[in-house]
Amino acid sequence: MAVTEPVTGDTFGGAREAQEGILRRQSARESRARTYARALPIVPVRARGLTIEGADGRRYLDCLSGAGTLALGHNHPVVLEAIRKVLDSGAPLSVLDLATPVKDAFITELFRTLPPGLADRARVQFCGPAGTDAVEAAFKLVRAATGRTGILAFTGAYHGMTTGALAASGGAGDVRVARLPYPQDYRCPFGVGGPRGAELAARWTETVLDDPKSGVPLPAGMILEPVQGEGGVIPAPDDWLRRMRRLTSDRSIPLIADEIQTGVGRTGAFWAVEHSGVTPDVMVLSKAIGGSLPLAVVVYRDDLDVWEPGAHAGTFRGNQLAMAAGTATLAHVRENALAERAGRLGARMLSQLRRLQDDFACVGDVRGRGLMIGVELVDPEGEEPTEKTEDRAREARAQEGGDAVAAARSAAATGAAATGAAARGRDGEARPGPSPAAPELASAVQRACLERGLIVELGGRHGGVVRLLPPLTITDEQAAAVLDRLADAVTAVARDPAAHGARPRRPEGRKEPDG
Repeated sequence: MAVTEPVTGDTFGGAREAQEGILRRQSARESRARTYARALPIVPVRARGLTIEGADGRRYLDCLSGAGTLALGHNHPVVLEAIRKVLDSGAPLSVLDLATPVKDAFITELFRTLPPGLADRARVQFCGPAGTDAVEAAFKLVRAATGRTGILAFTGAYHGMTTGALAASGGAGDVRVARLPYPQDYRCPFGVGGPRGAELAARWTETVLDDPKSGVPLPAGMILEPVQGEGGVIPAPDDWLRRMRRLTSDRSIPLIADEIQTGVGRTGAFWAVEHSGVTPDVMVLSKAIGGSLPLAVVVYRDDLDVWEPGAHAGTFRGNQLAMAAGTATLAHVRENALAERAGRLGARMLSQLRRLQDDFACVGDVRGRGLMIGVELVDPEGEEPTEKTEDRAREARAQEGGDAVAAARSAAATGAAATGAAARGRDGEARPGPSPAAPELASAVQRACLERGLIVELGGRHGGVVRLLPPLTITDEQAAAVLDRLADAVTAVARDPAAHGARPRRPEGRKEPDG
């Protein structure tokens, strides 16, 4: 399989040497906290759409998309034109929270896309340029509005890397947030999955809220992701999400929807909450809303707007280039129905990827919504991963350039996975309990993908889920190429895991025939 397109001859040798020098200097000078650079030892120099070209001339299909930031892919013409227009106009580039025509246009387009019931009475707060600051602002907002302090969050969550956001994430160590079960099929915390598992999760939440001896006082707010991304690409069941909306509404608890990664068409609806028809009280938005540039906002109901002037601020909240790029991105997604196309294309991709689950015992689950897709790698004969197992996976990745599972994502996705219990699949049929996560295999698949010219992410419990976050502009032909390269990588690792830095499994890695 021809998977990359390097330059040739002496030019290639010189380019490769230059790239290796840059990577060596990065390793020597940058913080040990760097993450993606460890698993992806490339030096991007050019990019357009789905494609990245490294300094050595090799080209890759980018299904990381800046962790979901690039809704339109790299350097989309409408984004570049919007940025050039601001630069050429002589407008100021950073204006704190002053009103500008660029900002006014962004807010107008953003409000045009909001879920019904929120747009007509919305307020927006511009935050520091990262999603985690928007989460912090949302917490401050609901605490000020309710006079309460506690926050309800869910297992497997990831809301950012600042203190308050981390406290609400699944890997929190110093717990100051009440943690509730997030429903899922494959690793259902109650061992049943499906609608029954979601009902039990909702009932647990209701009990915690209404039991005076639960130890959880009435909170200031509840935060949830409509699809858990870093937690392993786990879509919230629509009925469960509607139940959370009713529970919070009935108790005057503001519901905060974290749409930082799921928003702007990623899941097949412009905002992922729209699948369930839920209107949250607060939405935290970042990543794609800036059109590839840093931007984060909180959108909320006007009756929650009790802040005093200066209650939340940020020096770079007036980034005019990001607002212009964001306006262009929001409008392009809306006008070209890219969310709807993401839903259709994502469904086809999931259907094709599930063939891997049928063929290979090491593929435990394939799941997702729209163009937010996860393939969970498992060890059908092994024990649940421990810190030592994950350390081995990190060491293997380090030999290839480093640790793919960042401390951030590892912290967000830790927690024991349910094993051994009977469970039910999407069709409600009883099935054996899930196999243990296989972070070494997932890392091996990620490396094999990179060798084949495909950039993918890892996430989930123990870093065992291979994630796809392609831009919404991916063509059908490009989607087929992505699936071919991923399938080839999984096949190669399943057949010879030792050759790819993972422990051996059943010969050929294929499922034994029935009977």
